[in-house]
Amino acid sequence: MKGCNWATAGTVLLASLVLSSRTARSEEDRDSLWDAWGSWSECSRTCGGGASYSLRRCLSSKTCEGRNIRYRTCSNVDCPPEAGDFRAQQCSAHNDVKYQGQFYEWLPVSNDPDNPCSLKCQAKGTTLVVELAPKVLDGTRCYTESLDMCISGLCQIVGCDRQLGSTVKEDNCGVCNGDGSTCRLVRGQYKSQLSANKLDDTVVAIPYGSRHVRLVLKGPDHLYLETKTLQGVKSENSLSSTGSFLMDNSSIDFQKFPDKEILRISGPLTADFTVKIRYAGAADSSVQFIFYQPIIHRWRETDFFPCSASCGGGYQLTSAECFDLRSNRVVADQYCHYYPENIKPKPKLQECNLDPCPASDGYKQIMPYDLYHPLPRWESTPWTACSSSCGGGIQSRSVSCVEEDIQGHISPVEEWKCMYTPKMPVVQPCNIFDCPKWLAQEWSPCTVTCGQGLRYRVVLCIDHRGMHTGGCSPKTKPHIKEECIIPTPCYKPKEKLPVEAKLPWYKQAQELEEGAVVSEEPSLRVGYARFIPEAWSTCSVTCGVGSQVRLVKCQVLLSFSQSVADLPIDECEGPKPVSQRACYSGPCSGAATEYNPEETDQLYGSLQEFDELYDWEYEGFTQCSESCGGGVQEAVVTCLNKQTREMADETLCVISRRPPQLLKACNLQPCPARWEIGKWSTCSLTCGVGLQTRDVFCAHLLSRETNETVILEDELCYKPKPSLVQACNRFDCPPSWYPTEWQECSQTCGGGVQKRDTLCKQHLADGSFLELPETFCSAPRPVSQQACRIEDCPNEWLLSDWTQCSVSCGEGTQTRNAICRKMLKTGGSVIINSSLCPPLPFSSLVRPCALATCARHNRPAHKQSPHIMAAKKVYIQTRKQKKLHFIVGGYAYLLPKTSIVVRCPARRIRKSMITWEKDDKRLISSAHITIVPYGYMKIHRLKPSDTGTYTCTAGPAREYFVIKLIGSNKKLIAGQPAGIREEEAMKKANLNEALRTQEKHLNGILFNGSKAEKRGHLADLSSWYDEIVSKLLQHKGWPGENPESWEAQESTERNVSSEEDQSQEYSLPFTMVTEQKHLDDIIRNLSQQPEELKEVYTEQLIVQLAREVFKSHLERQESALKAPRRRVDFTSVEYPFHKRVSGFASSLRTTSAEALLPTSVDLANGSRRPPRKPAILRKISAAQQLSASEVVTHLGQTVVLASGTLSVLLHCEAVGNPKPTISWAKNGEEVKYNDRMLLQPDDSLQILAPVEADVGFYACNASNALGSDSVSIAVTLAGKPLIKASRATVINTELPAVTVDIGSTVKTIQRVNVTISCQVAGVPEAEVTWFKNKVKLYSAHHLRDGSLLIANVSLSDQGLYSCKAANLRGEVTESTQLLVLERPQPLPHLEDLTAVLSSAGTTIPSVLTSPLGTKMTISPGSSVLIGCAVDGHPTPNITWLFAGEPLNLKHRILAAGHILQILNVSDALQGEFSCLAENEAGSLTQRTSLAIQEYRWSVDKLMACSASCGHKGVQLPQLRCLLDGTEVNISHCKGKPKPALQPIACNRRDCPSRWMVTSWSSCTRSCGGGIQTRRVTCQRLTAKGNSVPMSNEACAQGSKHPVDTQNCNRQPCVEWVASSWGQCNGPCIGPRQAVQHRQIFCQTKDGTSVSSDQCSALPRPLGTQNCWTEVCGVHWRVSLWTVCTATCGNYGFQSRRVECVHVHTNKPVLEHYCSWRPRPANWQRCNITPCENMECRDTTRYCEKVKQLKLCQLTQFKSRCCGTCGKA
Repeated sequence: MKGCNWATAGTVLLASLVLSSRTARSEEDRDSLWDAWGSWSECSRTCGGGASYSLRRCLSSKTCEGRNIRYRTCSNVDCPPEAGDFRAQQCSAHNDVKYQGQFYEWLPVSNDPDNPCSLKCQAKGTTLVVELAPKVLDGTRCYTESLDMCISGLCQIVGCDRQLGSTVKEDNCGVCNGDGSTCRLVRGQYKSQLSANKLDDTVVAIPYGSRHVRLVLKGPDHLYLETKTLQGVKSENSLSSTGSFLMDNSSIDFQKFPDKEILRISGPLTADFTVKIRYAGAADSSVQFIFYQPIIHRWRETDFFPCSASCGGGYQLTSAECFDLRSNRVVADQYCHYYPENIKPKPKLQECNLDPCPASDGYKQIMPYDLYHPLPRWESTPWTACSSSCGGGIQSRSVSCVEEDIQGHISPVEEWKCMYTPKMPVVQPCNIFDCPKWLAQEWSPCTVTCGQGLRYRVVLCIDHRGMHTGGCSPKTKPHIKEECIIPTPCYKPKEKLPVEAKLPWYKQAQELEEGAVVSEEPSLRVGYARFIPEAWSTCSVTCGVGSQVRLVKCQVLLSFSQSVADLPIDECEGPKPVSQRACYSGPCSGAATEYNPEETDQLYGSLQEFDELYDWEYEGFTQCSESCGGGVQEAVVTCLNKQTREMADETLCVISRRPPQLLKACNLQPCPARWEIGKWSTCSLTCGVGLQTRDVFCAHLLSRETNETVILEDELCYKPKPSLVQACNRFDCPPSWYPTEWQECSQTCGGGVQKRDTLCKQHLADGSFLELPETFCSAPRPVSQQACRIEDCPNEWLLSDWTQCSVSCGEGTQTRNAICRKMLKTGGSVIINSSLCPPLPFSSLVRPCALATCARHNRPAHKQSPHIMAAKKVYIQTRKQKKLHFIVGGYAYLLPKTSIVVRCPARRIRKSMITWEKDDKRLISSAHITIVPYGYMKIHRLKPSDTGTYTCTAGPAREYFVIKLIGSNKKLIAGQPAGIREEEAMKKANLNEALRTQEKHLNGILFNGSKAEKRGHLADLSSWYDEIVSKLLQHKGWPGENPESWEAQESTERNVSSEEDQSQEYSLPFTMVTEQKHLDDIIRNLSQQPEELKEVYTEQLIVQLAREVFKSHLERQESALKAPRRRVDFTSVEYPFHKRVSGFASSLRTTSAEALLPTSVDLANGSRRPPRKPAILRKISAAQQLSASEVVTHLGQTVVLASGTLSVLLHCEAVGNPKPTISWAKNGEEVKYNDRMLLQPDDSLQILAPVEADVGFYACNASNALGSDSVSIAVTLAGKPLIKASRATVINTELPAVTVDIGSTVKTIQRVNVTISCQVAGVPEAEVTWFKNKVKLYSAHHLRDGSLLIANVSLSDQGLYSCKAANLRGEVTESTQLLVLERPQPLPHLEDLTAVLSSAGTTIPSVLTSPLGTKMTISPGSSVLIGCAVDGHPTPNITWLFAGEPLNLKHRILAAGHILQILNVSDALQGEFSCLAENEAGSLTQRTSLAIQEYRWSVDKLMACSASCGHKGVQLPQLRCLLDGTEVNISHCKGKPKPALQPIACNRRDCPSRWMVTSWSSCTRSCGGGIQTRRVTCQRLTAKGNSVPMSNEACAQGSKHPVDTQNCNRQPCVEWVASSWGQCNGPCIGPRQAVQHRQIFCQTKDGTSVSSDQCSALPRPLGTQNCWTEVCGVHWRVSLWTVCTATCGNYGFQSRRVECVHVHTNKPVLEHYCSWRPRPANWQRCNITPCENMECRDTTRYCEKVKQLKLCQLTQFKSRCCGTCGKA
């Protein structure tokens, strides 16, 4: 109510004010019959959109056309948040008004489709919805999501422009009547990619202001939201459940389904939303999203810039700037370029300052633009040379904004003046083609056919077009010639030895070669050192194989002298030609012998010179095979030329002298922690997208030799953990059937069906499913329906409908009947013995009912329908009588030839309207049957055809009377089929009316058949009665028809007056009468008994019925004899009467079950009957009220104590063999008998003078050697209910099902069905409610007949279960505690126990016990922790045992018994330790065995000697850790003291002679190739450590002489070289100061350019320096400011000329020469002061042009040109 005050619209007062204050009538109104419209009323609301109206009156006596009221909207401003909903305010106004005598808090009911403008409200917390007013106040919204408003009770259309009748709508961007251009549609799809190291991912970011957001997630993952407001406040929502909620003032609607989630936000968003996904499953998810995103960056046109000229005509331009709508500020242009919808407006141009310049002022001021010259434009310099001739370089240019003046001079200006066109690029790539490279052709054949020759190839320089060109680096050119060896020896004589052949292609190679000319023999060229070999010497032998030698020199051709100079061998590059070779001079014997290669090899190997030239040597080691954990290095063996120390081909060395392989260990340190990766598993799917997994763990390799690895925590591996999961088989599956999950079974038992859908889908490679038509799936379709719950249902009671109330007014009772049935797994059902169903409380069969208060007799009652006062009785005629009188409504079993009168006493109907029918046919008077007008029917002398059903009809009321005849043999006479006649009569009667008493128990039978079957069962009622009456007639002692007594009877009847008393029912001296309900009780009791007891029980019930019938007959006859006006003396008939019933009456004097059994059962011979468990006979008949003070009842019922009850007798009858023993208990405790609580001889329990303390449940227990049976009966007061409770504790560890009474404590194992019985008694009937931990349980739990079934109990079911019984008089609650037991079991994982072990704060050895037993070996004196990893519920109690005996107290028990700490282990503790875990559910034993063995150090082995000779060789004993003589890891002995190790001398002998070398001297040159030397001597080390010089021959026998000279620093000598400085014409950096450049490059001493990297170690010269030039003698020159264009306001500006001029010539130059100094501004704003208290006048002199261009409608021009724009 705070935000919006209500306005009372339409009141009489306001109407009178409006009518009295008329405005002038318009021309149109004068012509019509209407008066002028009145003024507008006050708005119905102060905010949120209200309504105002205006009235007019009709000036004519005739009817005016049109309406006299009009409306408009008003107060179209949003209400503050605290104002609340307008409709809710109207509902809350009724909170203080009683509705139907009660106050309610009313909430609005919106969006009523039928009448949206009525005020419907709902009472809070109820379902009550009431229309509190027919119309809401004017201005109330019709619907919550619409602007339409209610006016005068009708819904009127309101557009988004808030105008009545407007159909204008908002576009998707939220703009009223917009075209959708201010936002853009964003739609897309996100697919999750499962990653082991990512728990969530961002789906999409939705910016502030977005609308119509909708996201749909399909898959197992979950969505959640993060927001950030414009102020930077962040928040998060996990979207855990379905619902609508607010987040940062944005309304969110979220729906969560098992397989998908839907998120909707109508918007506009009040913050930036980020939608994220949290991974929850192995399958991928997809998210489809769509929303409208506002375009928050828009181009905004600027004002016109200053005019380009001050007079004489100029022009001015606008520009565009990018504007952020959220922050209201200008931002960089790229923000606007982001939206393709944004089109940058082109600059607008208009004329300005068109006034001619004053004659006195010959100067026309030129401002930044001029009308007669082109716009400013971009000007660029030429591109610079490419930075690289090939391979990709860059080139640049400068781009500046320039303009051209009248004289054609071009001058630079500010860049913003050219921004209307894109700026040209200043950098571009160039020469991006590949550089030329060398291309080598195939090698030619060798130039010789045997021995050693040459081979050649062509090498070309090829450019990127494939053309032969230049430009390749000589240093990288491959060589074009190399030596070749033909393995065929040359045998021919010397003069015939082969010569190198000049082949044709060789000439081609020479022509194409770019450098020196190639010849057969090496030749010299200027400045190039080459090996020059001389001619071979003659062969050293004249026959056989010898050798040739030649001299090879390194020479160079000197250019200045054209002479050849010898150089050191090291100066020549490349391989040195061989200086020795074998030669063959023919056979020595003169015979022509074939060449033998093996012989030649021997001869060749025998040459000592050749053998000494090449030999094997070790040249260092290879890299270590492993970086850690122990690897190996192999010594590198090479074949070396002894003279040149260069590597030679291995074939030149003697293979047999190759040294052995030499290995050494390396990198012995342990490896750092690293990830060990297993193999990928097989793919989880064969198509679609499956997953593969692998094991990845952090491990620490101690030694590769022992392959000992330790697994560590993941945190110790510093590298990122490799992925555990990867996608696989990512390709589309063929279409196949995909069945959904089976639905729930249609039945919980008794056989049902369950269904499922089967869809044809294709699993795609992205993880999604594509639904296809069924024809795509070729495989057979899976079944979509199957049978389920194929098991019999538990037995259950089937209850009939309640009967009508026993009274027509006031308080009465209603009853119903029960039948025990069992639903079979086949779907059918059978009726079974009632003992197989759970006990049924009496209160479930009887309940109170209350009708309207009975009307007083002196007040006329309102009109009611006719009613027949029927008597529900059964009549059995025992002796002949002439005439009998009956009342309609019962059954009569009569003797033939008896005349009867049946009266139909009806109320509220004229007696003449009563009609009679027999077997559905209307009766009319005849000689045999007379219909008397006053509701009587007479039948004269009954005959068999008179049997049937007679129906009395009084308006809608109908009652029947069934007549059967008894034959002379005490059997019923079969007449017309009664069942059919009764069925038809019942069919037409109202069943509820006809069976409103106890016979309605038959409805319980009618649970499973058709209507015809039900009518058949109703007809069976007569057959039930027939059977009972037949057995009653056959019972011995029953008074029957005897011929000798007929005379006496007839004489007696003659003394009786034959007058008919119309007002009362005649007494029936020889007719037994009983209530129908007694027979109904027999029928119901028989249906409850087991089959084996039915025969016995039938006899008992018939005897009991006969006793009751005869007893009531005696009482009735007694009262008849005592009647003072009785005119008959019965003394004459007393003898025959008593004679007939004497035997029967005597049988009624005993009441025990045995006495009531038929005499045919020989009790004396009972021992011959089969043994049998006790069975208590159950009866369902109600308690008998023998008198006002005595109640007799049977078990299974409820006794309600009244204030006058003096005695309660509880019957308990049981059968069994041996005879059962009967005992009584009350509320679970044995009954203590006293003078009030009596045990009768027949085992009945009698309570005298019952009091409130006697209230409770009494149980009769029958037991013998074979078993027991127990049945309860409730004794209660009329008041609050009573619950049968037990205080027992039930522990179950084996049975699959447990049933207990409420109040017990139940302890049971899991997966057991627990039934908690709550037997309730009370009048009125109590309603039972179940609670768990004080929370109400619903039908999801199996509630059955007041009992609670907890199926398949688990730990989650543990708790306090309460049964509350409540009726109108009060309530009572009993509770049962359910504790779920779990046997002790080993813990499946070690994490919990590891935490317990670590919490002990020790590092001693530990071991876990297990059911199968574990083992651990420890040393004596140490400590050990033994863990017992068990779990259970309740927590098991742990006992520690050693060798089966409990442990003593000297050991420590930690962690609540889970850890046993043994200190100072000795040999006595070697053996088995076990932990016994016990709880109420069972026990578990786990074991471990301790072996006491000591680890020790051993020094029985020696290491290898440290030297092979000399004086330093020692051997150390090898330390080993042993356990029982077996070597184990040394870590086990770490705690043991190490023995002292004494070194032992070894190999102390003289060493053989060896070469000894000094270190190399420094190199003679720092670059370009130098020499370094060392000293080499032969020495021998003696056993005493002395070094003795020896001759070189002593060492030469063992190894060759090491080299004493080698080349060094062979890299070329390089230096930085700089070019001369360039011109001083770089950019100006100061007054008369510019920059000049030079090139710096790296080259060798001979002038060859090389990479700059080779000179990086040398100081680089400068490539740039400052220089002086007059060109840079410039400065900025400015003119004076012009006069301000306005005297006040915000739009005045002034300008001046700014140019760069030379200091000497004072002439303008290009502006970039002055760029080293800031450029002064050339225009500024001025006179920025408010124009206060001034008349409307122009503030700028351009107003005429503004008006001419029709710009006055724009705000910025209208305010500046107020005067001009204001003129008409």
